[in-house]
Amino acid sequence: MLDVVFNASEEILVSSSADPNKLVSDGNSVLKASEKLVSLLVMPTNTTANISFTLESVEGRVFMVGPNVTLDKFPRLDTTNSAVDIDLIGIAKNNSQRSAAVAFLSYSTMENLLKPDFFNTPNDTIKTMMSTVISVTLHKTTNTKLTKPVNFTFKHIRKLVSNGSLSCVYWNISEWIVDGCSVLETNSSYTVCSCVHLSTFALIMQTSRPPENDSLLELLNLVCVIVGLVFFSLALLTFAFCQWRPGVNNVARINICVSLLLAHILFLLTQQFLSFIRPLQVLCAVISGVLHFLFLSGFMWMFIEAVLLFICVKNISQISSKKKREVFSTRFLCAIGYTVPLVVVAMSAAVDPKGSDSEHCWIKMDKDFIWSFLGPVAVILALNMILFVCIIISLNSNLKNLNAEVSQIKQKKIMTFKTMCQFVVLGCSWILGFFINGSKELEIIFLILNSQQGTFIFLVYCVLNNEIRQQYRNFWRAVLPCRIL
Repeated sequence: MLDVVFNASEEILVSSSADPNKLVSDGNSVLKASEKLVSLLVMPTNTTANISFTLESVEGRVFMVGPNVTLDKFPRLDTTNSAVDIDLIGIAKNNSQRSAAVAFLSYSTMENLLKPDFFNTPNDTIKTMMSTVISVTLHKTTNTKLTKPVNFTFKHIRKLVSNGSLSCVYWNISEWIVDGCSVLETNSSYTVCSCVHLSTFALIMQTSRPPENDSLLELLNLVCVIVGLVFFSLALLTFAFCQWRPGVNNVARINICVSLLLAHILFLLTQQFLSFIRPLQVLCAVISGVLHFLFLSGFMWMFIEAVLLFICVKNISQISSKKKREVFSTRFLCAIGYTVPLVVVAMSAAVDPKGSDSEHCWIKMDKDFIWSFLGPVAVILALNMILFVCIIISLNSNLKNLNAEVSQIKQKKIMTFKTMCQFVVLGCSWILGFFINGSKELEIIFLILNSQQGTFIFLVYCVLNNEIRQQYRNFWRAVLPCRIL
């Protein structure tokens, strides 16, 4: 009989309209029918008796105590996602027949009818149901007055947001209210509520509504990223097809372009098709891991570029060519540039295989797991800042020794401009991300600078390189006449 009734209730849940009044009416009907039906399970007993059942949409625990009960303390009633502590023995002692019975029901789909939006609050907040809806009633008990507050333990069925506010609520015919209920304790997994009466209860989280998306900022972000991708591609084509002087080591610059180009493309595609990818949790986790690896490898190559630039400025690179090939060979640098990020990602996955956020296909922001990305990035940025300052000091010292000739002054200006561009190329501008804290101005500067690393690489190493410029001129001289003809 229970199975038939609750299956019928499930049909009501599925077919209910979006009309709030209809939802409230259907919800009250399901609650009333359920409680009446479960009351049929209550039978007289001299000591104790209990009945449990588990169906697809509801779990139930019915417990009865009689005048000859031998228990010193009433046991906790548990279901999969909730539990209740009630002093049923004390309630029974206050009844003339020295008996009492409690029915505890846990509904897994009731939130579809008794929606969290029916919790009216002064502030315009987002309400999220954090628990199953439970119902606790006393049946065939003359005196239903509680001797002690009833405690409910709710297991969180959704992720708790750090800035969310939890409320223990009960259903009052047409709305959720908090009168007589309070939060005793909470953590990331469960919340304990205390109430001075019995009813239908739930746990609702309130979070502030996110600010409306700034369409201008989103457009600026999209344009900047696309421009950056174009210049990443131009820089890679230049590195691949132009002739470079012997001894010029572009391996770090090439790999910065490759890593960040792939990372930005994958990120843009993921966000574009997020609604299709999100249900595929395995694919979402793989994308999260790949993005983690690509961005970390990009920062690792920025560090390698900083080291190579520091060595170049300090003139340490003037060593024997054989030794130089051994220390700074492409294989050695690639091993460092890709192995370190791979180890970090592998260790992160081993520590928490579920470390990806299925909502955004990126690393989870909770449980400090995000520091598997921010930690290495912060270390690399700190080292790059130190190296950048050392480069500036060393370069300034070297430039002071130049004679004040016109050509040398011009060369000095170009060198100074290149050095300042290196601030962005080496990723030092990413430090701004730690200080944005809601500042729209800093966010715009951060967005523009860090989306244009490819632009600065192309500018410094291609446009301002005399030999490369000459090769471009020769190319266009060869191509333009053909177009004219």
